Amino acid sequence: MEAKTAAKEKFFVVLRGKSRKGFCRGCVGRVEAETQRGELMGLLYCGGSGAGGPKSGGVVRREDTYPLTRHQAQLLLFVPSASRRLELLCNPQLFSAVCALTQDDLVVVRHKKGHLPGMVRNLMQIGRKENKDDLHMLGFEVEFVDNDNNLSSKKPAPLPLFSAADIVQVVPSYSVPLGLHWRDSQCGGPNIKTVTRINSMPNIGSRARQEREKHAEQNAAPSQSPSTSRVPLEVGSMVEVVSNSGITVYGVVRWLGVLAGKSDEWAGIELDYEVNGCSDGKYGSQRYFTCKGSRALFVPVTKCSPDSRFVYSSTGRETPRPTETPPVPPFEDLEEDASPIPESDALSLLVGRMKGIQGHINSCYLDATLFSLFSTSVTLDHICQKPADTEQPITCTLRKIVNRLRRQGFVPAESVMNFRKQLGCDTFQTEEKDPEEFITVLFQKVLCMEPLLKLRSRRETSQGAYTFQIFLEKEQMGQMPTVQQLLDTSCLSGDLKFEEMPSCLIVQMPRFGNKYKMFSHIIPSTELDITDLLYNSPRECFVCGHLAEYECLQCLPDRKLQPGRSKQYCTTCNTQVHSHHKRQGHSPIALQVPANVASDTPVPRHMMQLFAVLCIQTSHYVSFVKYGPDPHSWLFFDSMADRCGDDQSGFNIPEIRACPELGDFLSQSEEELTWANPSQTPELVRRLLCDSYMFLYQNPARPLSKPNHQEP
Repeated sequence: MEAKTAAKEKFFVVLRGKSRKGFCRGCVGRVEAETQRGELMGLLYCGGSGAGGPKSGGVVRREDTYPLTRHQAQLLLFVPSASRRLELLCNPQLFSAVCALTQDDLVVVRHKKGHLPGMVRNLMQIGRKENKDDLHMLGFEVEFVDNDNNLSSKKPAPLPLFSAADIVQVVPSYSVPLGLHWRDSQCGGPNIKTVTRINSMPNIGSRARQEREKHAEQNAAPSQSPSTSRVPLEVGSMVEVVSNSGITVYGVVRWLGVLAGKSDEWAGIELDYEVNGCSDGKYGSQRYFTCKGSRALFVPVTKCSPDSRFVYSSTGRETPRPTETPPVPPFEDLEEDASPIPESDALSLLVGRMKGIQGHINSCYLDATLFSLFSTSVTLDHICQKPADTEQPITCTLRKIVNRLRRQGFVPAESVMNFRKQLGCDTFQTEEKDPEEFITVLFQKVLCMEPLLKLRSRRETSQGAYTFQIFLEKEQMGQMPTVQQLLDTSCLSGDLKFEEMPSCLIVQMPRFGNKYKMFSHIIPSTELDITDLLYNSPRECFVCGHLAEYECLQCLPDRKLQPGRSKQYCTTCNTQVHSHHKRQGHSPIALQVPANVASDTPVPRHMMQLFAVLCIQTSHYVSFVKYGPDPHSWLFFDSMADRCGDDQSGFNIPEIRACPELGDFLSQSEEELTWANPSQTPELVRRLLCDSYMFLYQNPARPLSKPNHQEP
C-alpha cells in the first residue's frame, strides 16, 4: 500500500517566477493538487542542512516548474543552496549520471582542496522522518583516491558526505584500468548528522562488475590493428585519457599537431575540470590554445580514446545520447537595466559551455551579432534604457535578452526564437540571414535609430547607412591587407567621406556569399583612424604634417608612399611629390580647407576602437568580442559549438572561450603582422584572419543617441 502511494507522488523544482509567500526559485516541492488554471498546489521543502520536512505550502504555475522523481527530489534537497540546485539542473548529462550512481562508482568531487577523485561507498539518508510529509534527503559517502592508485590508507575515519551538486564528474567504472585494486572500507558513518545507510540500492555494484568483466573479455579477444580500431580525431572531438594516477579524465581536443621538440602527433585537450600540473594552453614557453588554468593537457594522440560516455556511430563520430533540453536557469526582469559586463567579471560570468546565446534553427547570424553588440560594449548601452509605456513589445523582448545575457551570462534558445518571431518575417524564424540584413532591421525597426553612418559623395549627395560595405579592386591592395587599408582605399575609390564621426562603425569585408572572398586573410586594425575620411575636417599633410590642401587618389597604391593610406599634401609638398616623373600625370584635387585654421595648427586624430569581429565559415557565424581595455581581453563565442542529442530531440550547446592569444598577435607592429604566416598562428587567431566577415568599431567618447521616440 505504501509503495503504491509513493508511486503516485509527483515532485518538482521551481525554476522561475516571482518569489512570493509560500515558494521561491530553487525550492523542491510535492504536488498535492492541481487547479483548473493549470497551477500546482503543493508542499514546498527548503532542504540543505536541515531536515527534509515541508516548510510551507504554495501555488506555482506548472510552466515555472521542472518535474522530478522522488529520488531526484531527495538528492536536490541535500544541495545547500537553491542556486546550486538550478546550476546542476542545467547540466542534464551530469545530473542523470549522478542520479544513477551506485556503489563503487568513481566520481570527482568539489572539495576545499580542489577537485579530488574518489569512490562512492554509500548512498545516505539524512534526517529523521517524523511525519508522513517529511522527505529524506540523500547524499553520498565518498572515499578519496590517493596518488598511489589506492584508496586512502590512513586510519579509518568517518567518510565525508557530498551532495549531488558537489560531484563535478562521474567516471564510468569500466574506465578504471584492470589490475587496479581498491581496499574495502569498514569505516563508520559521520556522527554530525542523523544518517542511515541504504543497503538496498538497486543492483548495487553490479554495473561496475558487469562492465569490468565485459571490458576484460574485450581485452582478451585478439586486438585489431590500429588502422582499423582507432577512431580518427579532429579538433572538437570528445576524448578520454587515463591519467598517471589511474583515473580517466575527459575533455575536448583543442589542438592537433607536432609539438616543439617532438616528432609524432600530439593533442592539446581542454579537460572538463582543473587538474594539478596542467596548463592554460601552453606547452613549454609556446601557446597552442587557450583555456582556464590547470585544464590544458598535452598527450600523444595514441593515448587518446573516444569519450566512452557517448555512443559512437559506424562513422566514428560522436553521437551523444538523446536527452531532454536542460532546464533553463530562472530569470526575473528587474526594474533596473543591466550594465555591460565589466572586464573584471567577464571571464567568471561568460567563459564555459552553455554560455552566451543558445543557437537554434539557423540562428547563428543573429546570436553572434547580438552577443557582439550588447554583451560588453559601452557604446550601445544607452539604447537599452528602461522602456517607455508606449514602447513596442519587440523592443522589450530584446531588452530582456540583453539583461539576461549581462546578468546570467546565458540566454536560452526559447528567448531568441520569441524575438525572431516578433521580427515579423517568416524567414527570420527558420532561415539563415546575413548579419547586415539583421543589423538594419534591428536598428531601424526594433530600436528606431537613425542610420549609424552619414556618407557624402563628391557630388554633395548625402546618404544614411547602418553598415559600410568595402568595395574595391583586388589589384589595389596587397595579399594580406589591414582593415585600415581597406577602408581608406574603398572610401577614396568611391569618393566617399563621413559627414561626422560615427559612434559605431560596422565595416563589412569584400566577400560575397558563403564561399567567395576577395582576400584569403585580412589583418584586424585594433584602431581605425578616420581623420582623413571626415568631410570638411582639417587634415594634415602626409609628408610634413602641416594643414593639407590637396588630395591625390592616384598616389594611394604608391609603394614608396606607404600604400593603402590616404595621401593629402600642403601646397609645397604637393608640388614636390608630383615633380617625380612617375607622378607627373596625377591629378590632385583641392580640398575644402576650414576657415580660420592656421597652416601649422596640429590636427587632432579621430580614432575608433575595435570591439568585435563577426566571422563566417561554411555558413556558420561566430564572433570575437573584446571585453575590456587590456589588449588580451578577447572572447570567442560560438552559439552552436556542440550538440546534445539528434536533430529532433537534441539541443545546441553554446560555448565561450577566452582568447588572449589574439591580443598577443595584434600587439605586434603593422609590419610584423603583414609578414606573419597565418598557418603558424594559434587556431582561433588563424580563424579570425581567414574568416572575418564584419569588423565592429566604437567611439567610447560618444555613445549612441537614444531612439527617436525617447528624445525630448
